[in-house]
Amino acid sequence: MTKNLKPRAGSLFLRGANVADLRLRDFAKLVAIVHQRNIAPADLTVERLVAYGRFPYRSFGRSGDAAEDARMVDWALEVCELADCRGQSVSSLSGGQAQRAWIALALAQGSRVLLLDEPTTYLDVRYQLDILRLVRRLNEEFAMTVIMVLHDVNQALHYSDEVVALADGRVVAQGAPGDIVSEELLRAVYGIPLRVVEVDGRPFVLEV
Repeated sequence: MTKNLKPRAGSLFLRGANVADLRLRDFAKLVAIVHQRNIAPADLTVERLVAYGRFPYRSFGRSGDAAEDARMVDWALEVCELADCRGQSVSSLSGGQAQRAWIALALAQGSRVLLLDEPTTYLDVRYQLDILRLVRRLNEEFAMTVIMVLHDVNQALHYSDEVVALADGRVVAQGAPGDIVSEELLRAVYGIPLRVVEVDGRPFVLEV
């Protein structure tokens, strides 16, 4: 889905276009990606980092629409609650703030699809929930399609409309969390017995 790998068989289409045939610039206007590990120069400001999200709209010899670039950067900073940090270096941010800065960069692209690879990794539980609530807002308030890789089962169950469970590279179940999650499925995925209970009408996995 990120164009990093070519499928061994079949094709992946987005809005009628084969992803493999899309130029990176055109693909970036449709899909934004936040990887698990992200590195920025120590002196790079938050505002400059987020402005990198406007690169797909620039071409050689032309800077693009400066007013639209500024509007999108301002919007992304506001949505991610980083407007007050725009002049700070990315290296000075907390882990949760830094993750929001990378998400803001993705939002500045103006893409309608957001791919997140383990967005809560390395964060304390408070900041994990902060990121997941932001992701939920992006989906509900701004109508973005969000696809996340999550290894915390309960986070996946609570914040997802649809879950795809993988085992050995194969899809073993797909659907609404309440429809597919069972102790049998978890044993098939993880190879260990895990108990599933109901909390506030939702499935909850007892991992300890």
